[in-house]
Amino acid sequence: MDSNSPSGPLVGLRVIELGSTVAGPFCARLLADFGADVIKVEQASGDAVRAMGRQRDGHSLYGASILRGKRIVSIDLRQDDGRELVRKLCTNADIVVENFKAGALEKWDLSYAALSKNNPGLVLVRISGFGQDGPYSERGGYGIVCEAVSGLREITGEPDQPPPRVATPLTDYIAGLYGAFGAMMAIVERQQTGLGQIVDSALYEGSFSFMESHVPAFQQLGEVATRAGSRLPGNTPNDLYACADGRHIVIAAASDSVYRRLATAMGQPELADDPRFATALARIEHQDACEAAVSEWAACLSADEAIAALQSYQVPASAIFTVADIFADPHYAARDMLLEVPHEQLGSVTMTGVVPKLSRTPGAVRWSGRRIGADTRAVLRDDLGMSDAEIDALIASRTVHS
Repeated sequence: MDSNSPSGPLVGLRVIELGSTVAGPFCARLLADFGADVIKVEQASGDAVRAMGRQRDGHSLYGASILRGKRIVSIDLRQDDGRELVRKLCTNADIVVENFKAGALEKWDLSYAALSKNNPGLVLVRISGFGQDGPYSERGGYGIVCEAVSGLREITGEPDQPPPRVATPLTDYIAGLYGAFGAMMAIVERQQTGLGQIVDSALYEGSFSFMESHVPAFQQLGEVATRAGSRLPGNTPNDLYACADGRHIVIAAASDSVYRRLATAMGQPELADDPRFATALARIEHQDACEAAVSEWAACLSADEAIAALQSYQVPASAIFTVADIFADPHYAARDMLLEVPHEQLGSVTMTGVVPKLSRTPGAVRWSGRRIGADTRAVLRDDLGMSDAEIDALIASRTVHS
């Protein structure tokens, strides 16, 4: 996993990452995982993502993962010479990823027109809070704000409590994923036309797309979706259940065939013929009674006992995994979802595996995230053809950091 040789379907693509924090770096990390040559540009003070999450001995554990597989250069975009270096890097790039506030690139004279002037096939992925146009485009767009605007936050949590957040920057990840997807579509289209384009991925829109079922329900029925706790509205039984040992399990048995198996696993096959529960639509109408029956059964068993009974009848169910559970789980190990990657200062760092799995050209993690400016000198020398004297002058003027 620490081989410097690229592999995967994106080998040959050059990506310049100008983004920061999560959405941009995650988008570029996905491309790096599948073989793209990603050059990350950051300030000498470092990407803000390096200060997120936990540290060990002064080294960012989050950065070790989200910056993996990238060449790291430090260039000051506030200086004219720094911006000129970025323009030169983009001349031979296939994709540029940025997630600054809308309009920031234009202020730095790094607009798409400027970057693509000598590279008409360039694809520019622009990730922002509210998109590149519209009345909200100039607003600050952190994930938590855009999640609130998207409606996704309103449907999260218990009905009688304020809507909580998921303890991960979910909205940023969604927008980064859409950005990578958009980049790949643009590259495919470029094969036909030779031309690049702009991919506009807005954080609020990515999250809003997950509201898919609730949009027509409001338009047709006037139904305003709100928090439903651990239930999935319109899908029963599909909930979180407390067991006798204090642990919780989830069960998803909304289809008629699976519900019939659930009733048998519960030792109450007659529930499958009860008119209140015999069909999926009937179960939705009598959701409280249906969920109560399952809850009463689960409360009499330990989580392991309940899961064993459910699995014996092929009913989809699971206990709630912690990270410690994941590290001990054989399926995660078999699927290479916990990768131990060498780290220059920490020896090795375990990080999430590559997703999705490709049968013929799988992705790989080439190295963990490197220190600020680790590859500055090599990139300027090897990719831009600069001499050591020229690079030394840029370091002295603090245009670059190495």
